[in-house]
Amino acid sequence: MIEIKETGIADIKNVQRLWADGDVMRFVGFPDGLRQTDEAMQAWFRWIDAGRPARNHYSIFADGVYCGEAFYEIDKSHDNRAALDIKLFRFARGRGIAAKALSYAVKEAFGHGAEIVWVDPVPDNTKAIALYERLGFQRQEMPAHLTPQGEGPSSIYMELRKA
Repeated sequence: MIEIKETGIADIKNVQRLWADGDVMRFVGFPDGLRQTDEAMQAWFRWIDAGRPARNHYSIFADGVYCGEAFYEIDKSHDNRAALDIKLFRFARGRGIAAKALSYAVKEAFGHGAEIVWVDPVPDNTKAIALYERLGFQRQEMPAHLTPQGEGPSSIYMELRKA
């Protein structure tokens, strides 16, 4: 059974362990993992908690075992676009968990005011791109406010509209 729940303070050790895994983090620029102190994780959790419901983080479990995270953050200053993210441990991939968790995060983002949800996978992350396409995301030109100054996009911008 898959359970997706709002991340609580008791879950931050799981998130910390997830982020430290290089296999999980390689597509977001941390091939050796991202190691965070307990204090940094607590500050991160306070940031998440203070931003709810325009920003939220979910912990994903399968049969009681922590599998990963899903996240959204709505940018009210840019057409209520919500950035989405999902990360799973290797053992949890290919089991339908990502589709269910990402669909849940999309529903929550739309329910809290997002008009558009978007992801920006790197081109090498073909499995993620295929998942996003199965869920109805479409490739679009990256909005100017998301493109780093002086650089072309190094990722693929994909969005899904509420309407």
